[in-house]
Amino acid sequence: MATPRAVYLATRKKHDQLWNTFVMRPLAAAVVAAVAPTRITPNQLTLLNLLVFLVAAALLVATPSLAGGLVAVLVIELSYLFDCADGMLARFKKLASKTGHLFDFFTDELKATLLVVALSLRLYRNGGFGPSLGGLGGLGGLGGLSVERWPAHDPRFLIAGLGATLAVASALSLTNFVRRPELTGRETTVEAHKETQGPEAAAPKSAASKLAGLLATFLSFLTHYPSHLFVFAALDRFDVYFWLYFGLNALYVARGWLGLALRFGRF
Repeated sequence: MATPRAVYLATRKKHDQLWNTFVMRPLAAAVVAAVAPTRITPNQLTLLNLLVFLVAAALLVATPSLAGGLVAVLVIELSYLFDCADGMLARFKKLASKTGHLFDFFTDELKATLLVVALSLRLYRNGGFGPSLGGLGGLGGLGGLSVERWPAHDPRFLIAGLGATLAVASALSLTNFVRRPELTGRETTVEAHKETQGPEAAAPKSAASKLAGLLATFLSFLTHYPSHLFVFAALDRFDVYFWLYFGLNALYVARGWLGLALRFGRF
């Protein structure tokens, strides 16, 4: 029988989100300590994590009230707890595998797509703020772009949902592509991508590179929904998070495609 502290110390990562380090990993360590003596496998926890997230996505759509949104986010956090626990159990019991790691990332992709679909349907039911290109009837903005209240059942939320789903799916596909061993020269490992950075990552960098790294870290934090989605739920401002998540993924795709165009489009 292992203690949660022993599990946490044996499975912690070098590069992790603050929410994970101080909240989710300690809680997940208690889960791992409880299931480690059993026959429960990391892949089973991954499947459980996905099933719980499906329930959360359904709650986001089916319970449009403030309380319903808070409950849905609580279930999302429970799903994420199992998402942390599966990898920790694999590392603790020395069961980590490439296929298990890829399966875990695959379910994360499904959850990210489900999240934007559920949020767009929730906003379609409730209404919320959205961009107004005409600049009329809005709440202020820059140039011809302003923000206005979109009423419930406004079809623009469904159109935005399609756009957000495309942006998130494209971002995930791009990430998978640029991390291919054929492009990076590194074999697929059992660890997360950030955990496999080579010595070049620790080499001295210019001020511009450091600034770009800090910006990338901040944007990564903003798109990490378990870290702060509960704040938007408490304020009943899922619309703000929806547009933020949509926009950041779209920017990531645009930047990624610019790099791919420069790499593969040259003479």
